[in-house]
Amino acid sequence: MNLKRSYKGIPAREMKQFLEEKYLKYNNQSFIESDPVSIPHIFSDLRDREISGFLVAAIAWGRRDLILRSARQLIGIMDNKPFDFIRNADKKEIEKFSKFIHRTFNGTDCIYFITALRNIYDSYSSMEDILLEGMKSSGSLKDGIMHLRDCFFSLPHPSRTEKHFADIKKGAAGKRLNMFLRWMIRKDNRCVDFGVWKRIDPSMLYIPLDLHSGNTARKLGLLTRKINDWKAVEELTALLREFDPQDPVKYDFALFGLGVNEKF
Repeated sequence: MNLKRSYKGIPAREMKQFLEEKYLKYNNQSFIESDPVSIPHIFSDLRDREISGFLVAAIAWGRRDLILRSARQLIGIMDNKPFDFIRNADKKEIEKFSKFIHRTFNGTDCIYFITALRNIYDSYSSMEDILLEGMKSSGSLKDGIMHLRDCFFSLPHPSRTEKHFADIKKGAAGKRLNMFLRWMIRKDNRCVDFGVWKRIDPSMLYIPLDLHSGNTARKLGLLTRKINDWKAVEELTALLREFDPQDPVKYDFALFGLGVNEKF
């Protein structure tokens, strides 16, 4: 960490201490109840958590109470057995999703997501395997994310569905995707994130950047880029790695909490 650096006049050491305090305040069990992460917390099996987490993250925009309502409906259609449903549901059971809708994510999108996940689990034991496959040559999680998206859309699909899986190759910030990866990879024994994927280091994660965390980061002088895109994600993540090289995205709790709970 460059101790001579300051952010809006606040020395780096003080800024880190401030973010650490907010991270500790919000990264605890009380955070779970009103957050989409509460849905995969229902399950103990890794694959149930992985599938429910991925699907819930895909629809995690808008009011959190409405996200949770839609998420419970989605998981309910699967009889609260996500992995079993993905592997064994027949066509009639999958068609139950035709009437599902959350904002612009509709039944057509949902049916493709279910079909694509089945295709993935026909060949892989976990989405972590696909990420690692994509990371082989470069070691970059970014390349792993792009490879996961390519695999996900390897079947014929409606073009409209692609907007529900961020394309970071084209500059999307990928907030919901990075949030899902945080859930799966990060673990610090504070009960929120699962850390069930053991082969990808948390230091490689990218910050889940959205309106709230982006605005907070700019007000604190941590982010100069004006728009929330992939370049902004890389800029903010690189800076947060100076504060904690091993666990940079823990500060997502601080930035999100400041923005949403404290209206910073």
